[in-house]
Amino acid sequence: MASIAPPACSGRRVLVVDDSRVQRRILASQIARSGYRVEEAGSAEEALALCRRNPPDLIISDWMMPGMSGLDFCKALRELNAGGYIYFILLTSKTETAEVAMGLDVGADDFLTKPVSGDELRARIAAGERILRIERELKDKNRLLTSALGELQGLYDSINRDLIEARKLQHSLMRERFRSFDAMDVALLLRPSGHVGGDLVGFFQISGTRVGVFSIDVSGHGITSALMTARLAGLLSGNRPEQNIALVQAGAGYGARAPAELARQLNRIVLREMRTETYFTLAYAEVDLQSGRVALVQAGHPHPAIQRADGSVEFVGHGGYPIGLIEDADYRTIEVRLSPGDRLFLMSDGITEAPDANGAELGAEGLARFMHLCRSQRGPGFLDAMMAHVDAHAGGEFPDDVSGALIEFRGPV
Repeated sequence: MASIAPPACSGRRVLVVDDSRVQRRILASQIARSGYRVEEAGSAEEALALCRRNPPDLIISDWMMPGMSGLDFCKALRELNAGGYIYFILLTSKTETAEVAMGLDVGADDFLTKPVSGDELRARIAAGERILRIERELKDKNRLLTSALGELQGLYDSINRDLIEARKLQHSLMRERFRSFDAMDVALLLRPSGHVGGDLVGFFQISGTRVGVFSIDVSGHGITSALMTARLAGLLSGNRPEQNIALVQAGAGYGARAPAELARQLNRIVLREMRTETYFTLAYAEVDLQSGRVALVQAGHPHPAIQRADGSVEFVGHGGYPIGLIEDADYRTIEVRLSPGDRLFLMSDGITEAPDANGAELGAEGLARFMHLCRSQRGPGFLDAMMAHVDAHAGGEFPDDVSGALIEFRGPV
């Protein structure tokens, strides 16, 4: 194998393969004058070994050679993992369409017909160099893109780990999923549609005979909504009554704001202190354990459902404005009464608006139907049975967070 020294400004490496030494020298001289570094090989086998050690940028190979032909050489070259694309020009006296197609089929990029003119040779090599330049540019861009995607994947993995931990923390805001009081039981349901969600349910004891139960649905999804639920969980904490804005100091103990006043107070806090575009809907019920009297406020939340002891279902409330949308919005407290065996269900619209395969929402009628089907279940069993029906309706796919608070009144002991 011989090598011709390049001019002062050398370009890409070109390998000339021909069993004729004279033909190789003619081609190599013409190519070197154009500024390319030229190497020669007297056979396809020799050229293939060279390509394994140090792949060139372009190859000009004779078709007809003793031993391995140029066609076989091209096919073998394409099977190598050369680390980059090698532009391959077949040198031939063949002009038949079928044979040219055969060369293209095994991986040749271009053809030169003998005898080769210098101008055509330089033009074909220049065309190959343009292809190689585009290939190298794409390769560099793909490398940058791969690197960027790797960094993004790392960031995604980090965020995903944080969201998993945030989900655990958010679930910890609901410290108890079930509690039995003297005259009633409270069971809670919370299922975010993503890692974290904007729904919150809970309860707190106001006094020995009164309990507050709430269901909240913060607008949107994700981190912003989750942060809002964390703030609201602190404002309605059952563990820190001095921080619970539903409660007011009454001597040595605590009394409670009327439900409508609690909604107004929350509205002021969101609009004047939090200063956020996020809002939420609320259903809050204050239950008297002795009489079954329930004072309730509905602020944009789905209508609470009462299921009587006979299994019949009725919906109560007047709608109302969501919290955090309208300055000085007014809210109304309504009163209902639970008899022994009755239950009150406060739920987010993730249940009532759960769509079926055709996009039809469950709605109040669908909810009442499922409640009737589950009427014999109690507490967490009732919620589990309800969700099984809602799951079947929605095909297991929920576009929104799902939550609920179930109050089951047994009556005073």
